Amino acid sequence: MDEIQDEIHEECGVFGVFSQENRNVAHTVYYGLYALQHRGQESAGIAVAFADKITYFKGMGLAADVFSHGALDELPEGDIAIGHVRYSTTGASQLLNAQPVVFTGKCGKMAVAHNGNLINTKQLRQELIRNNAVFQTAIDSEVIAILINSLSDGDIVQGVKRACAKLKGSYALVIMTANKLIAVRDPFGIRPLCLGTTDSDIVVASETCALDAVGANFLRDVKPGEIVIIDDGGVKSEFMDDIPAQARMCIFEYVYFARHDSILDGYSVYEARKEAGKLLAKYYPVEADLVSGVPDSANVAARGYAEVSGVPFVEALAKNRYVGRTFIQPDQRQRENSLNVKMNALRANIRGKRVIIIDDSIVRGTTMRKIVKMLRDAGATEVHVRICSPIIKHPCHLGIDIQTYSQLIGAYRDEEQICKSLGADSVRYLTVEQLLKTCEGAHSGFCLGCFNGEYPYPPEEYETDKLKFE
Repeated sequence: MDEIQDEIHEECGVFGVFSQENRNVAHTVYYGLYALQHRGQESAGIAVAFADKITYFKGMGLAADVFSHGALDELPEGDIAIGHVRYSTTGASQLLNAQPVVFTGKCGKMAVAHNGNLINTKQLRQELIRNNAVFQTAIDSEVIAILINSLSDGDIVQGVKRACAKLKGSYALVIMTANKLIAVRDPFGIRPLCLGTTDSDIVVASETCALDAVGANFLRDVKPGEIVIIDDGGVKSEFMDDIPAQARMCIFEYVYFARHDSILDGYSVYEARKEAGKLLAKYYPVEADLVSGVPDSANVAARGYAEVSGVPFVEALAKNRYVGRTFIQPDQRQRENSLNVKMNALRANIRGKRVIIIDDSIVRGTTMRKIVKMLRDAGATEVHVRICSPIIKHPCHLGIDIQTYSQLIGAYRDEEQICKSLGADSVRYLTVEQLLKTCEGAHSGFCLGCFNGEYPYPPEEYETDKLKFE
């Protein structure tokens, strides 16, 4: 995935566990966060409920680094815990803005972790401040937490339901009190959230790969607009009022965000990506000596392309596994510097060859431009670019790191113009219709706003200081 922009936006991972026994539940959450690390690399945090109290630990960096040197073992045993890995949407990349948000309110101790992005944060924050709320952070997750508390009247479930009626945007939440674990998915189901079980635990996670990491069996997806309440009485659910007839999950979960071994809303991410490669080969063939993917998210699609086209799959780029995803670096300079050490061309494989390079998407064009040059410098005679999604023409305000049209290579360019900008021999994208075919097995509709400008919420509802519509 291409680097996106200088501003910061969010894609995070959440995890929660409710256990029938008092034990080191923080360890379970840690392994869940480890499996969700691809969703956010800025910070990580875990909160544990025990003896009517909540304690927590948060830090900057990867989960393995944050909870090294005994930090994980210092968290107490308990029966409920939640965790979060963060890539920031609102609020700078600082420890102050790390999650979960933990505080004491009308329902006692409470912790909230959030994946998504609200579009009415400013309005809600101003309303709460007028009612004497005090904020410690710059994140919309704290707005959610304080709103729930202000509307709860001591009943956390009613507080959640009333707060959700005021929230606009994308949100997958895990909420913890001293005796309850609550999972919430926004009415459009824009961000994924699922439930799993073990012999003694009920688990909530952003993706099924995190269930696998802790030995939990997939139970079901949290439905759009559903509030799942887990306590000693078992699992219950309520639904928000006015749930839209059509869910609109972000299709970028299949294109890029999710791990390819996850199942989202009933459909395999791996199968969706492989089908994308097959469709590229079917509709946009080109004579070449080899096909390769930009590691790692596009390798599955490249193998699908090879399967249909007969062009052999050969690794053209070697990846340094110890450098984080360029897309999920909070600072543009960090993104560009990490790319320079992230991958290198395999000269022996591509010298004198016509190369097809597959990627999931192109945003700014910076990364792909460098890759095309890298392949040519390594001896490729032709470089043909094939993209597993349509041209990104519009900003996103619901959780992808794109805020203005100026950040998009495709905002005012067609394929031919993009090809010239990248220095490639040809560039072809899937259409919206073709992309939807890759996800036909999903039990969901999709948000396609970044491709066609059709958002779940009308443009006039977005806060204009966050997003410029042109």
